[in-house]
Amino acid sequence: MGKLYKNSGFPSEKDLFLTFIKQDKLQKYQRNADTFFVHTKCNVLRNGTNFGGAFVDKKPNNLINEKSPYLLQHAYNPVDWHPWGDEAFEKAKREDKPVFFSSGYSCCHWCHVMERESFEDEEVAAVLNAGFISIKVDREERPDVDGIYMSVCQAVIGQGGWPLTIVMTPDKKPFFAGTYFPKHSMMGRMGVMDLLPRLQKAWQNNREDIIQSGDDIVELLQHSKVVSENVNLSKAILDQAYSQLEQRFDDKFGGFSTAPKFPTSHNMLFLLRYWRHFGEKKALSMVDKTLKSMCQGGIYDHLGYGFARYSTDHKWLAPHFEKMLYDNALMCYSYLEAYQCTGNEDFARVAEEILTYVLRDMTDQNGGFFSAEDADSEGVEGKFYVFTRQEVLDILGEKEGTIFVNYYNISPQGNFEHGTNILNFIGNNITECAKMVNLSTVELEDILARGRGTLYKVREERIHPYKDDKILTAWNALMITAFAKASQVLKKGNYAKAAERAMEFIYTKLMRSDGRLLARYRDGEAAHLAYLDDYAFLLIALIEVYQATFRPEYLDQAVKLVGDMKRLFWDAEQGGFYFYGNDGEQLITRPKELYDGAIPSGNSVATLALQKLADLTGDNQLREMAERQLQFFIGEASRYAAGYTYFMMAIDYYLAKKIKVAIVGSVDSPDTQIMLQRVQNGFLPAVVLNFYSKEDQNKEGYEMVDGKTTAYVCENFACLPPVTDIEQFTEILKV
Repeated sequence: MGKLYKNSGFPSEKDLFLTFIKQDKLQKYQRNADTFFVHTKCNVLRNGTNFGGAFVDKKPNNLINEKSPYLLQHAYNPVDWHPWGDEAFEKAKREDKPVFFSSGYSCCHWCHVMERESFEDEEVAAVLNAGFISIKVDREERPDVDGIYMSVCQAVIGQGGWPLTIVMTPDKKPFFAGTYFPKHSMMGRMGVMDLLPRLQKAWQNNREDIIQSGDDIVELLQHSKVVSENVNLSKAILDQAYSQLEQRFDDKFGGFSTAPKFPTSHNMLFLLRYWRHFGEKKALSMVDKTLKSMCQGGIYDHLGYGFARYSTDHKWLAPHFEKMLYDNALMCYSYLEAYQCTGNEDFARVAEEILTYVLRDMTDQNGGFFSAEDADSEGVEGKFYVFTRQEVLDILGEKEGTIFVNYYNISPQGNFEHGTNILNFIGNNITECAKMVNLSTVELEDILARGRGTLYKVREERIHPYKDDKILTAWNALMITAFAKASQVLKKGNYAKAAERAMEFIYTKLMRSDGRLLARYRDGEAAHLAYLDDYAFLLIALIEVYQATFRPEYLDQAVKLVGDMKRLFWDAEQGGFYFYGNDGEQLITRPKELYDGAIPSGNSVATLALQKLADLTGDNQLREMAERQLQFFIGEASRYAAGYTYFMMAIDYYLAKKIKVAIVGSVDSPDTQIMLQRVQNGFLPAVVLNFYSKEDQNKEGYEMVDGKTTAYVCENFACLPPVTDIEQFTEILKV
């Protein structure tokens, strides 16, 4: 690739963001009265109104008939956007123009910034419309397309992010890659008004070089991963992952990076397993520190609950305020497992608060879960969430308000923009704080609880951030898994009901009549063939819901789902699952993804789920598939084990002593409930549990002994004598 086509030498998106923060320049991106309506645009269009005439004089582009909230946000841009599809690429060939590709999502702050600066700008639109065919992609609806071109961006400039900007030939071969671009060049970052003419000139005068560059990139993508076969499947790779996480650990505030800090829940899930199976106390302490710091910081919404996507600083104080369903699902699961390991009631409380938030604000009337909430409201990032000190004192009164603002670090000068504050209690010990104001801990907790409730009600009257109400199969499966886990750990039946209701939503709304799973539901329409992540995440969700309810139909559905997943995605020659199915659109490459980023990869989740389902059903073919997965990907994972921590969980499960428990008894019997609780309440990540009611016709040969609740325990494929004594059963499990 020639240097002409690289977006090299620019500051990273992280550096740019932090520079804006330091220079207090973010206010320049506040929306004016007209552009504010971008947040409400998709709801406005769906309701058939023009929201006070905001769009009366604006002509819609080709995105107007899409269902994606992100695409609808751009439906009135002067840019002649097209959705991804054959029509757009045929037009590019006909008109001999390169394709300007932009990918993002509806709650992406920097996507909004680039839209305001460039895509709503008539001057930029004129250049794009004259020289390019412009395509908009919702990365959450088309992760196959976005994922491929994101890998291009990462290969070309060494980083990625959204908005993703790619320029490609009409044959879909990329020759330029970048992320956010301002309208005009600034701070060393090229602007689109400088970039686009250069790309047009290159297209006209250097066509052969461009085509060769595109061919080179495609060749790189198709042959980028060479899997080593000389890595042993042993504890050594788990040690490597642990050591790498330990080296990156922030001893003061927790987490495994400098700013910005992302939750990356699977790091913590892996560390809990490493502690449980190998006795490494620091692994548990790292998780404990991180989770405590996160729920004390501003990344957690102390009034309405739920976690933001990441923290812009190393203390977890100032979040990027958007809330994603997948983050909250994974964080809930992490807090539940940490509660199992430590008994810390605060961890259980946070998990329940996350579920409260999801049920209250993110649940469709039919049981599915919405995708995200925006960072911005009224065009200002975080405006919905922050308070000045005087506001709080006016609302809560001088006496209790003073106690509240001191505890939540709400200062006159503020800890965010323009003297506003993000609630946090970093560094505050409630017992010490109570002594300082001559109150008991209970009295202080009551004052804080009243204050949170009052401020929440006040905040509810503000203009809310935009909610992306599309329902994604993969993200819903993650949240179903969290609800099912909470049902087991916290013994609250409403959580199991929520999990089952969402599962029913998927099977009724997101399943085609021929059984083909679909990826997205919105406004009465299900669309897009489901990807590996959808199948793998749904598989682990079915297993978790079965372990919460013991309804055998969930295991039956899981077995069928594996068959479909194998038929559509499995590479029978080499092993591993492809990201998109053999019945889907064939793109410039067909990747197999393993890296566990913000969301774990479908291959990692599938590898763990296949092993669990094999142990629950006794199907050795599933176990063989999982072993092929492990052998195929172990070489890639060994290059940097800490980047594949969910896959490390699958290896850990493979290496751990397997314990399969089958309990048979009367569901109403106290002994039955105690035995079930011994398994479900304890942190036993290598244990699978079947339950058979004494009335079940098919009990797989398990029978009650002497009319008592009976447990059958098998360790590493060797079965112990049946047990009816609860203490003996507990000792076997070593709970």
